[in-house]
Amino acid sequence: MTVALMWEARAADGRGAELLAWTHAQALQGTPLRREAFTAPGDRVLVITWWDAPYDAELPELPEPPGELAGRAPHRWRFESLGAE
Repeated sequence: MTVALMWEARAADGRGAELLAWTHAQALQGTPLRREAFTAPGDRVLVITWWDAPYDAELPELPEPPGELAGRAPHRWRFESLGAE
């Protein structure tokens, strides 16, 4: 089974590039199948990691960003992959 973990945060005003750089610098315990980062207007950063694991497996996630970079606490979601179309 493939599980995708999504981590999304809004940076403090004007600090989106710094928040993105911070996410790239975060090492995860273990090696995901894939890790991809996205940005959106409003200094939002999204990181998705894919893991070969059961849905309820204990998996490493990105931590809370430093307070000065965050415009709000990150949102986190977990999904089970149903395969590509």
